[in-house]
Amino acid sequence: MALVKVKEKYQVTLPAALRAKAGVSIGDVLEAKYQGNKITLTPKSVVDREIAISLKEIDAGNTYGPFNSAKALLRSLNRESRKLKKKPA
Repeated sequence: MALVKVKEKYQVTLPAALRAKAGVSIGDVLEAKYQGNKITLTPKSVVDREIAISLKEIDAGNTYGPFNSAKALLRSLNRESRKLKKKPA
């Protein structure tokens, strides 16, 4: 069992052995949960957050399509890219 100390700004350092077992590296995102007097940290990938954002956009109707063909998809992409180019910087 590894013990860690809560520092002045409520920071803790994860022991090297635990980091290695969990596969945690600098810059990784951890999900913190409080359950029954325990705090658990779970490594999460940034993809999880991006998927959540995308699903919210889909629910809000911020989508294009469906398309009947690849050609229709490309026409839509070109049309939207032209709109972006016309916007003032």
